[in-house]
Amino acid sequence: MTSSTSRLRRMLRETPAVPAARTGRARRVSRRGTQPKVVALGGGRGLSASLAALRRITGDLTAVVTVADDGGSSGRLRDELGVLPPGDLRKALAALCGDDDWGQTWARVIQHRFHSQGELHDHAVGNLLIVALWEQLGDHVQALDLVGTLLGAHGRVLPMSAVPLELQALVRGHDPARPEEVETVRGQATVALTRGEVQSVHLVPQDPPAVPEAVAAVLDADWVVLGPGSWFSSVIPHLLVPELLEALTRTKARRVLSLNLAPQPGETEGFSPQRHLEVLGRHAPKLALDVVLADEAAVPDREVLTEAAKSFGAAVELAPVARTDGSPRHDPELLAAAYDRIFRMHGRIGPWR
Repeated sequence: MTSSTSRLRRMLRETPAVPAARTGRARRVSRRGTQPKVVALGGGRGLSASLAALRRITGDLTAVVTVADDGGSSGRLRDELGVLPPGDLRKALAALCGDDDWGQTWARVIQHRFHSQGELHDHAVGNLLIVALWEQLGDHVQALDLVGTLLGAHGRVLPMSAVPLELQALVRGHDPARPEEVETVRGQATVALTRGEVQSVHLVPQDPPAVPEAVAAVLDADWVVLGPGSWFSSVIPHLLVPELLEALTRTKARRVLSLNLAPQPGETEGFSPQRHLEVLGRHAPKLALDVVLADEAAVPDREVLTEAAKSFGAAVELAPVARTDGSPRHDPELLAAAYDRIFRMHGRIGPWR
């Protein structure tokens, strides 16, 4: 082990929490022990929206992130170095940064992309930082914890698996010239943009190992939040990791499914809210849910959605959670209010630990 790696490990063990005055966490720390333990699963912008909301209502928050991205900066680093794609992990860390100057400065830094005519073009600073720490420490979880400490993140970020995954999908009509043909489409970036109808998705390698800390977090949670996000490429992949799915079915936590505000062009074009539930059930027929959260303006027929939710054992909660500018994006404060109401209305599993 090199001396630099030893110093990094020592920093991870010994570095104190970022001062409360800098992060604005004094009130949160004083309430620790009275807040729910929440685990949020997903990837990309959908998970970021959920985390930006959840960090407003709990200081005990863990993000479990997909690792199948193969596009952009993440894909290039993955191909060149054989590492996990860091992009969605970086976005989750940025979403957990505080709203003070410290948090917002670091959020901008790790999201910053280089623009050049050379090899650094379009690489995100946070991607390079995460990969550098992986190489230094040789441990995905320790490295991400160290980045979180640096940022003063209001929560923890974990990959769902410690091996890079390839997403594959069976798609009808991926080639517009053959609209009835079903073919295998490879790669998350390609699946997300397909013009065909996604029938199902699976991971390569099949039955990948879960990160033990992610499994432990789900089993120890009070609430687990799945979604919103790209349905086939960010939400469903968590259900294709056997140990993670088993944890989701065994946990005593209550489970919330947060639906998207609108169908995603390509991946879920034309999907109704209940169609999202149907494809989720096909991929994980044993999954039970407690609450399905949806924006009231995005549900044309509440009765139909309620019937679909019953197949998971879930109740439907409708709330205004979209931004008021008309874009299909969640408003962090409105989404936080909806989560907080659900956590309070649907009971607690014993006292919050």
